[in-house]
Amino acid sequence: MKKKGLSELVEVLLQEVAEFKNIDKDVVLDSLKDALSSAARRYLQLQNRVDVDIDVETGEVSVFLRVEVVDDYPEYDLDMSAEEVAELDEGYMLVQNAQRFNENAQHGDFLEMEIPIANFGRQAIQTAKQFLIQRVKEAERAQIYESYKNKVGMLITGTVMRTEKRAHYVSIGPNVEGVLLESGQIRKEKLKRGSPVKAIIESVNEASRAGSQIVLSRTSGKFLEELFRQEVPEIAEGTVEIKGTARDPGFRAKIAVLSRDSRIDPVGACVGMRGMRVQSIVRELSNERIDIVHWSEELPTYIRRALSPANVSRIFDVEGVQRSVVVVSDADLAQTIGRNGQNVRLASNLLGRTIDVFGESDWAEKTEEEKQIIIQPRSEDLRKEQKEAGKSLKELFDEENTSTSKTDELDGIEAMVQAGEDAAVEQDLEDADEMVPLDRENLEN
Repeated sequence: MKKKGLSELVEVLLQEVAEFKNIDKDVVLDSLKDALSSAARRYLQLQNRVDVDIDVETGEVSVFLRVEVVDDYPEYDLDMSAEEVAELDEGYMLVQNAQRFNENAQHGDFLEMEIPIANFGRQAIQTAKQFLIQRVKEAERAQIYESYKNKVGMLITGTVMRTEKRAHYVSIGPNVEGVLLESGQIRKEKLKRGSPVKAIIESVNEASRAGSQIVLSRTSGKFLEELFRQEVPEIAEGTVEIKGTARDPGFRAKIAVLSRDSRIDPVGACVGMRGMRVQSIVRELSNERIDIVHWSEELPTYIRRALSPANVSRIFDVEGVQRSVVVVSDADLAQTIGRNGQNVRLASNLLGRTIDVFGESDWAEKTEEEKQIIIQPRSEDLRKEQKEAGKSLKELFDEENTSTSKTDELDGIEAMVQAGEDAAVEQDLEDADEMVPLDRENLEN
């Protein structure tokens, strides 16, 4: 058969996969062979192996049944799996079945017959079509995974193609779509069909039968990093290093930077001439306010910079855990905490430790005993350390010599901490509902 004379089945199958333009031709060809083989088995109502030959130059297609005729299936090694046994059985046909095609077939004969694909029937055609589409889609998914699995964290620019159930589907390449889930969207921005959009590739799923394999994000700290890397040449070149980020997407963010060249100010490099560099990023993030922090290996210095422009007067490091207590001027207290605790929460995330903030007058009114309780490890601190270190709460208390192994003593410490917190002077700030964590200097008023 010449290509123009192919059966309706082959024509239909080739049309069905025409949209998968990026799939390797050999993959499509192998999938077509498997689809025709599946259709032939359905047509014959047998599970035997069917061979399909396709001449890619002439378009000639041949479908053959090639089996060995047997009285009974042979016995196989007991170690073989059911799948391996089934595959071997495909090469054999029982005598009674073989005589359907050749009445003289006997045990030991080899039966070979060509199957006219034009006779497969509508149901067999539908089965072959579904099989082929499934195989080609699987190949497409595998190809996308191989192409994008090493691009996680990469900044991409795409176009919004459609929106379904609050998820935006974004074209990021020829026949490649990424999905921007609600969790990856900046809350106050609205993306419409045809809108250009930047995002990072957050994850790539190897097997995803529904939806997109590639998950995008505009809310992660990595997205902020990549925007700065794109906008600031010193970061792209490695002269300025990003040490950490913290975000409340669409509202406020903090990014810590360090210069590897003493002649270059890392903060100034990120801000740019007349603020042009950072303003470009702010616009991309729907006017998200960005605090650029000069990173320091000295924790007290880093804490002060993370809370800037607040006037931090004292810092107490809570020994053995990732928490610090900070005392600031009363005038700076509201600004330090921020609206709904936003500023101190972002600073905590940037620093990787909890920060508790007190005003000067509030701290001065506390007794020495109350101050000691505040700067001691709390039960929640120890639970956090326990989770990170895989240790029991009792072991952590023992290491700090703050309790014995008795359960009632642990309960007593927790109650004591709670009492200390309850004894803290009330703050007149509605935005300071939570106390947040920070380096010990001394306990003097």
